[in-house]
Amino acid sequence: MDIFLFQITLAGNIPCQIQASTLDEMTRGLPQGFYTTFSTSSNGTKVMGLRAHLQRLFVPAAEQGISPSVTVGVLRARVAELVKLNLPMESRVRVILTKNDGMIYVGIQPFLPLSKQVYESGIKVITAELARNSPRIKDTGFISASVEERKRVGRNIFEILLTKDGNILEGMTSNFYAIIGNTLITARRGILLGVTRRAILRLARGQGMSIIYRSPRVDEKFHEAFLTSSSRGVVPIVSIDNKPVGQGRVGKWSGMLSKAYQAYVEERSERIVH
Repeated sequence: MDIFLFQITLAGNIPCQIQASTLDEMTRGLPQGFYTTFSTSSNGTKVMGLRAHLQRLFVPAAEQGISPSVTVGVLRARVAELVKLNLPMESRVRVILTKNDGMIYVGIQPFLPLSKQVYESGIKVITAELARNSPRIKDTGFISASVEERKRVGRNIFEILLTKDGNILEGMTSNFYAIIGNTLITARRGILLGVTRRAILRLARGQGMSIIYRSPRVDEKFHEAFLTSSSRGVVPIVSIDNKPVGQGRVGKWSGMLSKAYQAYVEERSERIVH
């Protein structure tokens, strides 16, 4: 799948020559920095939680005294231009702000949504004793540090859950949730607070669920489990480490939250350019 990469400067968008088949491979070829990834909707004009996505770059940069190559406003306008390259398809976008000089890079590729079958049948995941050094910051260093673990994803394995001392923190590229009865259980500490996660917690309360903030344990018996990410929404989990979750099929709460989130995205996505 074609990936376009650009340096974003005040003078314009400068194309970069790359040989990469994935956004992660592209990222490993750039200087270390902060990053965020999202997908467009409404013919490339909207993104769910775009303001929060860009804060992931500009807030830690300001805290570390790094001056970005362009302002948030300029960046939004440039992204709006670049995603037109993929029309009529939507785009998957990764924005990187480098630590050494504040240069901003934007990588884009056509967005291929998950199949309907994935949401209806659920996915299989495995666990790994691994955690981010700075959980609240999306640092490209983690992509490089976890490259071997990421190779385990494919075919039958959809995602790797990061664990510490038997506690499930999050997915390698997602947030994780377990359900017991009508209670949603999800970690609050030691994780990246995903953009989608905030909406899911609000929707869960609206569906009448109670929420417990703690790390679910690998050896617990869950009735349901699911993961979330900006590009994939709510993805039900039916197996963890080759052991069935609940009845080994998509549960009612996961299905309800998935549909509720789809409606939420349609209603709440913000325009890339105001």
